[in-house]
Amino acid sequence: MASLEDRLREGASALVGNRRYRRFLRGVPKGSLAVDRREVDKDARYDGKFALRTNTELPAAEVALQHERLMRVERFFRAATSLLDSRSISHQTDAAIRGHVFTSFLALVLVHELESRLGTRGEKLEWNDVLRDLGALAEVEVRDGGEVHVLRKPLGGVGGKVLQAAGVGTPPSVRLEAGVPRG
Repeated sequence: MASLEDRLREGASALVGNRRYRRFLRGVPKGSLAVDRREVDKDARYDGKFALRTNTELPAAEVALQHERLMRVERFFRAATSLLDSRSISHQTDAAIRGHVFTSFLALVLVHELESRLGTRGEKLEWNDVLRDLGALAEVEVRDGGEVHVLRKPLGGVGGKVLQAAGVGTPPSVRLEAGVPRG
């Protein structure tokens, strides 16, 4: 509604033809428009509710479940593209398309498996927190003469829970790197 009121202050002419806003407007004297509060209140009854329309014979609960799964896939692709800082890709070959779909699907399967393992442990974590805390996991090399010590940053947030659920041991805080120092 704030958006509608802002647009109304800018000028009513653009709103008359706008289907999104038109139903919330009413005419007032001198040819201007105002927000129709009765229509806004009537529409507010549906806040937090949604309707799905389908041409399948699936029961309503199954339609809702499949829609939720679709939303999860779409959220995953948005997260994956922002995480990898990638842009839309125009593949040149069928093999490249198949490879892209395969790796995306594999990533989705791994996300599902991790969420399942976390759920088994009674953990309901936000995916953004998981990405942030695993992304912050890092090691630093410290050279002392001919020795190289590797220091792990402390695990923050939900990182430890995620590693445990995945069955991955937490790397030691400090370890002596064997062999020739890396350059």
